[in-house]
Amino acid sequence: MSQITEHMLRTIRFSVFAAILGLAGSDVVLAANQTKLRLGMMVTLSGSSSVLGTQTRDGFQLALNQLGGRLGGREVELFLVDDELKPDIAVQRLQGLLARDQVDLVVGPIFSNILQAIHKPVIDSGRILISPNAGPSVYAGAQCSPYFSVVSYQNDQAHEVMGRYAESGNYRRVAVIMPNYQAGKDAVAGFRRAFRGEISDEIYVPMTQLDFSAELARIAANKPDAVFTFMPGGMGVALVKQYAQAGLASRIPFLSTFTFDEATLPAQQEAALGLTGSTSWSPSLDNPANKAFVKAFEAAYNSIPSAYAMQGYDTAMLIHSALQQTAGETANRDQLAAAIRKAAFTSLRGSFRFNINGYPIQDFYQVRAIKRPDGKFQTEIVDKILTDYADSYAKDCRALVPQ
Repeated sequence: MSQITEHMLRTIRFSVFAAILGLAGSDVVLAANQTKLRLGMMVTLSGSSSVLGTQTRDGFQLALNQLGGRLGGREVELFLVDDELKPDIAVQRLQGLLARDQVDLVVGPIFSNILQAIHKPVIDSGRILISPNAGPSVYAGAQCSPYFSVVSYQNDQAHEVMGRYAESGNYRRVAVIMPNYQAGKDAVAGFRRAFRGEISDEIYVPMTQLDFSAELARIAANKPDAVFTFMPGGMGVALVKQYAQAGLASRIPFLSTFTFDEATLPAQQEAALGLTGSTSWSPSLDNPANKAFVKAFEAAYNSIPSAYAMQGYDTAMLIHSALQQTAGETANRDQLAAAIRKAAFTSLRGSFRFNINGYPIQDFYQVRAIKRPDGKFQTEIVDKILTDYADSYAKDCRALVPQ
């Protein structure tokens, strides 16, 4: 009994001391007073694009480990599910997260078609949805929600970088090849927004396609000045390899977004060298937080982090910063949504803030694939193309975060 009393007295003394120092509501105080944060994460962990979900999960987990397994002072119980890149499976597993696991908020997914399947069920359930990657145009304008935020980008933005690059490179005829889903359509829209030349051919392929021989023959016959593509995960691995094998790399410049990165370069290797891409981040980005992250990720997972890992890490830090503002509480959705939109954390990208629609305002870069002295492959920044860039849909968003 005396031990219990003494423990209680120590807790009271510490709480009073913390309050005096202006630390009331800090992580250590909250940890003693709140239940576990039940966090649902839905990413793609199977199939040819599983590496994207794996890197997102690992980046998030690295941040969580560095924070002692707590976000905003609350111990985290992470419920991880694989959407299998199938919308019907995603909806089924989301229902498990919401009804059975009673998660406080949902993080995910990787792909825009999965996001379109789970967006409404999450919002209608009274939870907040944070996307670490998928950022379709659908929810950036008139259909925006104060309870949905995207940590990565609005899909069009990085593609606009390549549109500008193609325009500045005096390419007059460009063929495009895309996966046939929302993000592929957003890619073409973004590219067109900045490119004033002719789209000489527009090819859409199923998301499961890995053989591009027919499409590459069609491109070769079209003889464009350049090719622009967005082909994530295993599709990107296959396309880059087959493009090189077909002898097109030396004949038709290959411009891309998210087709080669640290998630796919270990498989693409030399076939990707010299290719031009665009992104909001690279391991080569020179700031202290990013350098520490890259070093820690490589040590933890023996691989170079991709933008997916960075976005997973930033997502964890965003939630941590929001819960610090709400004293760890998640029950008041409006309060939590407002705290999330403040983005009171240091992004690995450096400059980062949310626009009115919950999509980022950030910088974008031209990158190239390189081979490091240690034999590993990564992207390297060539030039900054866009500074503090906001997407084109935010002007139509009227769903303000309640204060």
